[in-house]
Amino acid sequence: MRMTLSGLIGLSLAAAAPQDGAQIRALEQQQAAAWNAHDISAYGALFTADAQVVNVLGWHWRSRAELVEKLGRAFGSVFARSRMTIGDVSIDYLKPDVAVAHVEWTMVGALSPTGSGSDAPERGIQTQVLVRRGGAWRIAHFQNTNAVQERAFPPAAR
Repeated sequence: MRMTLSGLIGLSLAAAAPQDGAQIRALEQQQAAAWNAHDISAYGALFTADAQVVNVLGWHWRSRAELVEKLGRAFGSVFARSRMTIGDVSIDYLKPDVAVAHVEWTMVGALSPTGSGSDAPERGIQTQVLVRRGGAWRIAHFQNTNAVQERAFPPAAR
């Protein structure tokens, strides 16, 4: 049985206009384009001013300004040669102007954000809460997680 976020919190999914999915998917492609250009202004513009961002290492940034400051530095160093590709984007609408998206991504050319060499991002999934304000969709909450191929858990210890 698959439980969605909306089912978990007891909401019914809202109806969305047909163009909403296309607009959100376009925003995700804009995310990749801004990342690949290492254009922190364009990347930051995809987020609300009060956005909450948790990156793949669990670092919590509490505004667009903080995202722009900190990720902007990374664009000049560990992500200077990185390229992101957006894969599958699944969207659930909690209200006509609020959506949750799961965004799969892959990346090449990144270095480890911690300098350890073992945690360079290569593949992951973002969970985003998006809001439509003034006719445009923006990312209000963003959780990014590195991904590894799913496999069975080991058997229980006896």
